[in-house]
Amino acid sequence: MRVRLVVRTLSEVCLTVGTLIVLFVVYVLYWTGVRADRAMDGEIDRLRDRWATGPVAGAAAPRREAEPEPYRDGEPFALMYIPRFGADWVKPVLQGTAAGTLKKGLGHYPSTARPGARGNFAVAGHRRTYGDPFKDFPRLRPGDAVVVTDGTTWYTYRIDRPPYRTLPTDVGVIDPVPRASGFRGPGRYLTLTTCEPEWGHSHRLIAWAHLDATRPVTEGKPEALPG
Repeated sequence: MRVRLVVRTLSEVCLTVGTLIVLFVVYVLYWTGVRADRAMDGEIDRLRDRWATGPVAGAAAPRREAEPEPYRDGEPFALMYIPRFGADWVKPVLQGTAAGTLKKGLGHYPSTARPGARGNFAVAGHRRTYGDPFKDFPRLRPGDAVVVTDGTTWYTYRIDRPPYRTLPTDVGVIDPVPRASGFRGPGRYLTLTTCEPEWGHSHRLIAWAHLDATRPVTEGKPEALPG
């Protein structure tokens, strides 16, 4: 009887643990994605409403005026399109890379340049969980377009090399002239960063691009965007 009781107890414990593991996996794979997609859609709607009703906060000012207002931490200021990831792939870019910010979209490294500006516009995003925004990161290839808009201008960047694998401590990848990028001097660059491996964070994948073209939003979408 005692052996039977022990076996039954162990079976119940294993069943309970198994159920908890399944629920956790469902939460990680599904529910965080649902919440993140809703959050990102909300940030996109906020930006588009703002752009439709007034001046763009933080947009570049005319040269004769003072420096543009700094982006506000955790707030959206741009949209990013990467056609390689799908015709309908569009994500908000928010200021900062805090964990809470990256649950709502892509995060702009505060010490780096603005979209289209001289220097390095560097952006981070989750590869898995919270909407999987950079799930297809390894598919990026030289020549792929990354299009960013701040509500006044379209900025089209072109990927320069396949994704580069490095360590999280390699902060030189977001320097004004990124280390190991192959760029030889100052320019107008874009750096994208995400976790590696797909379900881990021991390393980082990096993609670099250069500014290829700009276009006022009043002239319509750039050719790099489908439709």
